[in-house]
Amino acid sequence: MKRSALILTAAVMLMSGCTGGSGSSEAGSLADSVSYHQITQEEASVMMTKNDGHVIVDVRRQDEYDSGHIPGAILIPNESITDKQPQQLPDLNQVILIYCRSGRRSKEASQKLADMGYTNIYEFGGINTWTGEVEKQPRS
Repeated sequence: MKRSALILTAAVMLMSGCTGGSGSSEAGSLADSVSYHQITQEEASVMMTKNDGHVIVDVRRQDEYDSGHIPGAILIPNESITDKQPQQLPDLNQVILIYCRSGRRSKEASQKLADMGYTNIYEFGGINTWTGEVEKQPRS
């Protein structure tokens, strides 16, 4: 009896960790609250061609950004995103495309921005698998 209850509990826990909407991501400890969209890099690339006022946000460190970033991306390091709205993102409804190096920090940053009330966040992983154009900062 105890073994059946343990197996049932484990199954419920596993199933609850695997629920996710299509095209959306769950991040942080709010498993029942989908607050940003996780998209492919191909989808992000298409979105970047639109003239919709979107902003591309690189959430890596300054040195990583300088070594190569997506053209037009602005730098807002994940560590600098707290509970205060970033100055560079004044519009809570603006389309925001977010990436980092591998996808971990971009998910964290996306969740923090969603928690602040941003409504159009699209997280697309890391630049380490980006096949599009990359530009480097000129050295001074």
